[in-house]
Amino acid sequence: MNGIDLLSIREQFNQNHILLCFNGPISRSLIEEIGKALRNYLQADNAQPGAAMDVFGVYIELTQNIRHYASRLNYNEQEGSATVVVARDEAGHYNVMAGNLVEMADGERICQRIDELATMDKQGLKAAYKTQLRAPRDSDGVSGAGLGLLDVARKSAAPMTARLVRISEQRGFLSILAVV
Repeated sequence: MNGIDLLSIREQFNQNHILLCFNGPISRSLIEEIGKALRNYLQADNAQPGAAMDVFGVYIELTQNIRHYASRLNYNEQEGSATVVVARDEAGHYNVMAGNLVEMADGERICQRIDELATMDKQGLKAAYKTQLRAPRDSDGVSGAGLGLLDVARKSAAPMTARLVRISEQRGFLSILAVV
């Protein structure tokens, strides 16, 4: 911890209107506790009830996806860590960002799916959501980039974006941004 300038970090958070930031191993109970803190902040910030529910829903979906992914791939605590940031932009929207370590092929697939969702309008997203809702579940239980991402896209005020940064031959860091 030698040499960390916490004041500088705080100033960056304030400058970027960051309301919540988390980096580290993520568990079900931690997701719940951070979610409670987020709800309290949104209530204190006088967020519209619908917007507050959407921000909370997007936060839950993204963080649970990370936790489930890390668990499914048997990542250790370090590999399964998440970075989550919720900020408010100048237009009053909430930016919900989440990132985690992924296998490159999985990250590329998710980025491609988010790019596809970004081309859809609200009606297209609604139709795709209904189609996905009616589709039979995969028999091997592997999911991802399905109903949850469609729900996040539907709640978003702008198209979701994703970025995949290669860390090694097999792995990368996937970042997803949803503007609510």
